[in-house]
Amino acid sequence: METEGRYTLVGVLVVAVIALMALAIVWLGGVAGQSGYQTYTLYFKQQSLDGLAVGSPVKMRGIKVGVVDSYRFAVGGDEAVSVTARIDEGVPVHTGAEAYIKRNLVTGIASVEINNGPSDSPLLGRASDDERYPVIAEGTSDIDKVATAVSELAVDGAEMLQRVNALLSDDNQRAISETLANLNELSAHLAANRQSLDAAVQGIRDAADEFRFAGASISQAATRAEGSIVSVGQNADAALREAALAMQKLQQDASLISSQIQQLTENSTLELTNVSRDVRTSADSLTTAGRRLSEPRAVLFGPGPQQLGPGEKLP
Repeated sequence: METEGRYTLVGVLVVAVIALMALAIVWLGGVAGQSGYQTYTLYFKQQSLDGLAVGSPVKMRGIKVGVVDSYRFAVGGDEAVSVTARIDEGVPVHTGAEAYIKRNLVTGIASVEINNGPSDSPLLGRASDDERYPVIAEGTSDIDKVATAVSELAVDGAEMLQRVNALLSDDNQRAISETLANLNELSAHLAANRQSLDAAVQGIRDAADEFRFAGASISQAATRAEGSIVSVGQNADAALREAALAMQKLQQDASLISSQIQQLTENSTLELTNVSRDVRTSADSLTTAGRRLSEPRAVLFGPGPQQLGPGEKLP
C-alpha cells in the first residue's frame, strides 16, 4: 500500500509539472507574439480574396511587414470579409492608410499590400468602441484601376459601335447614296461648265483688282483731304484768334464808351436840373408879372385892400 501511494504521488507531481510547463510555454509564446506585432483589422468588400491564406504576407512598398493571422465573413449584410493582420510593431501605420489585394498573375498567390497614409498624419492608434483592433480601410489596386479603365473603354466601345450601327442604317445608307449621286451630278455639271466658271473667276479677279485700285485712289484722296482739312483747321484757328482779339478790343471800347456815356448822363442831368430850376423861377416871375399886368389899376395905383397879403398894409 505504501508503494502504490508513492507512485500516485509521483504521478501527480509529474502531471502538475508538465501542466505548469505547458502553461509557461503558452504564456511565453503569447507574450512574445504580442510584443513583436501590432494587430489590425482589414475589411474587403470590393475585391476578391482568391489566393489569400493564413500566413500570407502583408507588404508595404513591396517589403514584408507582417502576415495574415485570420479571416472571416464580417457580421452584417454587406458580405465584407474581415481580415486580421499582424504587422511588425516598428512599422508606422498612419491615418488614411489603405489596403488592397495584390495577386501574382503566374502563381495566383495573393498578398495584402498597404498604401500608407500621409507622413504628417497621426499614427493609426486605438480601435473604436465597436472594433477590437484598429481598422485599415479598403483601397484600390493598380490592376483594379486598369480593369476599371478597360471596362469603361469596353462600354464606350460598345456605345460607339451602336452609334456606328445607327449611322449605317438603311435610311442613312440610302441618304448617303443620294448625296453621293448629287455630288457626282454636281461635279459633272461643273466640268461641263468649266469655261463659264473660269470666266466668272476671271471676272471676280478683275473686279477685285478694280476694287484694290479704287481703294488705293480713295486712300490717296483721303490723304490729300486730310492735308486740306489740316490747313483749313490752321487757318480757322488763326481767324478765331483774330476774332477773339477783335472781340476783346470791342469789349474794351464798349466799356470806355459806356463809362463816358454814364459820365455825360450824370453831367447832363445836373445841368438839366439847374436849367429846370431857372426855368421854373423865370416862369414864376412871368406869372407874377402877368398877374400884375392883368390889372393895370393895381400897377398904377397900387394893390387894393383885397390884394394885400398877410401882414401887408397900405402906405
